[in-house]
Amino acid sequence: MENQTVVYMAIFLAGAGAAIALFWLWRTLARRWREKKALSHRALIEDTLKHFYNCETRQETPLPQSVAGVLGTSVAAATDVLTEMQQHELISNVDNRWQLTESGRNYALQIIRAHRLWERYLAEKTGYPESEWHAQSDKWEHHLSPEETEALATRLGHPRYDPHGDPIPTADGTLSPPEHISLAVIPIGQAAKVVHLEDEPDAIYEQLTGKGIHLGTVLRVLERTADGARVWLPGGTIRLNSAQMANVSVLPIPENEVTVPEPTIPLSALKPGEQGRVVSISPACKGAERRRMMDLGIVPGTIIKAEMVSPSGDPTAYLIRGALIALRREQAALINVSRNLHPVKKETPIPAEVTA
Repeated sequence: MENQTVVYMAIFLAGAGAAIALFWLWRTLARRWREKKALSHRALIEDTLKHFYNCETRQETPLPQSVAGVLGTSVAAATDVLTEMQQHELISNVDNRWQLTESGRNYALQIIRAHRLWERYLAEKTGYPESEWHAQSDKWEHHLSPEETEALATRLGHPRYDPHGDPIPTADGTLSPPEHISLAVIPIGQAAKVVHLEDEPDAIYEQLTGKGIHLGTVLRVLERTADGARVWLPGGTIRLNSAQMANVSVLPIPENEVTVPEPTIPLSALKPGEQGRVVSISPACKGAERRRMMDLGIVPGTIIKAEMVSPSGDPTAYLIRGALIALRREQAALINVSRNLHPVKKETPIPAEVTA
């Protein structure tokens, strides 16, 4: 009888323990569900605020239909979001036109600040590829509190621009007006430097970087066509369509300051036994990957020798400052070298046939 009591007691305690564990698990899951739901709702409002701000800068009027498109919801659901935002005095409706209130505009600028700082963080501190910066920042901008955003800005040294050249709003909501102009309107023949690349839509951004256009690229429009233009870059000429032109902003450069880098080839073009002097690392190489290359001694002036190619053809072993380093073809393609092992003292002016 005594043994039975012990057994019953053990069963009771096990059942009670299981019930308590299930109760705490349910509470944890319920709390996480509520937090996720709250964050999702917050994201809807913040994405709407950004949409209103973007419409304002383009001198367009936001509509329930455009909000629905941004949020990926029905027009009815978008209207509910607008009604709630109006109740919280983030937006107003004057003469049947939706617009931001002062508090709504300040809130929108804080979200834009978090987004652009996070893009800068991804570019400088992580190995995320450039194509993922915008999508990742769209997600994490909703997780950062104002205090966390300020801590991130401090960690990055309070940068003024994001990796695409967009100005980062200050903590008090100040946003410096852009000084650049669109490549679509710059005079033919005018030399200019790329200072901003619009990162939306993703497809056009990837097309531009794929053609060799990055922040700091020097170029000039040689000829306008019905659907775009022919543009000179240091590596040759390319064609851009109207949509691509509209997503590039530049600053004009005085002719007496216009120079082009010395001719280079990618490191990947060297054959075993050949040497090259590092001239630059491509602007497409950013963040952790760029720092790793510099840590390996891949800096301007370094002499690199292609030693051997692996049996599969990739990677290739390069002799860099006395050490044998294996680089994949895609990595070596980001390193610009000159076959001339002696430094060029002065950059070469743009040839006359290009400036004509």
